[in-house]
Amino acid sequence: MIKFIIILISLTTGLILVNLDNVISYGEDYSYQITKTNNTNFDISNLVYDIDSKPFNVSYADWTEKWWQWTYSIPWDKNPSYDDTGKYCSENQSGPVWFLTLAYGHPVTRICDIPENTALLITILNSECSYAEFPLLKTEEKLRECAKRIQDLVVGGNASLNKMPIPNLENYRVQTDIFNFTLPENNILNLTSQTTQAIADGNWLFLKPLPTGTHELKVKGDVNTTSTIEINGNQYNGPVGWNYITTYILNVK
Repeated sequence: MIKFIIILISLTTGLILVNLDNVISYGEDYSYQITKTNNTNFDISNLVYDIDSKPFNVSYADWTEKWWQWTYSIPWDKNPSYDDTGKYCSENQSGPVWFLTLAYGHPVTRICDIPENTALLITILNSECSYAEFPLLKTEEKLRECAKRIQDLVVGGNASLNKMPIPNLENYRVQTDIFNFTLPENNILNLTSQTTQAIADGNWLFLKPLPTGTHELKVKGDVNTTSTIEINGNQYNGPVGWNYITTYILNVK
């Protein structure tokens, strides 16, 4: 317990980035060994976009809208969220930012080729409410309340890049304005193909372009499993069930 407290203090003060050799545990199923690196100039905190920034002249919140539009545009059989290997990482990806997802129901390791000079946006855990999923909600305000209520189930999250913990993840929660998304045939919500409007609320990790080479990214969000809140809609619109370790082996080239 004493060692854990010392490590936690170091993380919150930013003193540990490269040189520690101890084991850090994030719950019983999220632990890894921090390894030493020869690159003493590698500062993990500088690789994360600030939530108030505008990567590529687009706001952080607007990028998360684009993430939802992207994930809903891909049919179930090729959707990266239900891919256990990474073979669908490049589906519908283009431009300066690629989108990454977590896995449902179990931990996965995905191997993905990423073009160099490409930023990465991945959910820690997120929530979304649309008129299609919640037809009894009739106003933007109700959609906003719905998304917040579901996202409030999230109680934390952890991420590491190349076995170095990424600090201050609690600072990266954002709610969107109302936006449109289009569902194709065979969509992951199992609804009729249509265009609808939604509000999303989520905790995110937005990484600047990584150096060429191979990188390991681990992400896990935590939810309040004792909550009595009932989530309606489809399993994809909330954080429950997505709180497992997702590991990406990213080959940037």
